[in-house]
Amino acid sequence: MHVVPGLKVLYFGTPVVLISSLNEDGTANLAPMSSAWWLNQSCMLGLGNSAQTTANLLREGECVLNLPSSAMVEAVDRIALTTGRPDVPDHKAKQGYRYEPDKFSAASLTRQASDLVLAPRVAECPVQLECRVVSSHPFGSPEAFATAFQVEVLRAHVEEELVIPGTHYVDPLGWDPLIMKFCEFFGGGHNLHPSRLADGWDMPHQHRSTAI
Repeated sequence: MHVVPGLKVLYFGTPVVLISSLNEDGTANLAPMSSAWWLNQSCMLGLGNSAQTTANLLREGECVLNLPSSAMVEAVDRIALTTGRPDVPDHKAKQGYRYEPDKFSAASLTRQASDLVLAPRVAECPVQLECRVVSSHPFGSPEAFATAFQVEVLRAHVEEELVIPGTHYVDPLGWDPLIMKFCEFFGGGHNLHPSRLADGWDMPHQHRSTAI
């Protein structure tokens, strides 16, 4: 039997992406997100309008989409409640976000120079996609609260061991992406690690697990 619970969150499960971009002063920003999907050589990204990454993409017109494996969950979680904005928006401050000017160091991740864009790659990520912004569109109803970015993948870097020998294809059995599902981290179908984001968003399954 189906019920109609009036769902407030629709994050049924998408890959986590670490978006690297350049701040106005030329320093690097790194932001975890999971509102992304791909078609052919393009990707659509959904980013909140209060995010530093949104401002960076609108201004610079480029970024790198770094895809972490499930083994990188701790690094991603370390920057889950951080923002590159010195003036932390009120709604984020209430959720526990803090300003972090150097997210690469905070996450213990390594900058790697890109080939075609100025934003750095994340060396530890098995998949790194250098992209340029093609278009941006207001997103949300009744008032736009986010921006949908269409980006073109200019160059894909993939760990050699993940490429099927003699082909241009990633081995789906070897690739184990980190998945965000209702603000929780999953990999290989298993809940991997406690999520700061779930705490910040006050997700009810946090209270349920505490009560058990």
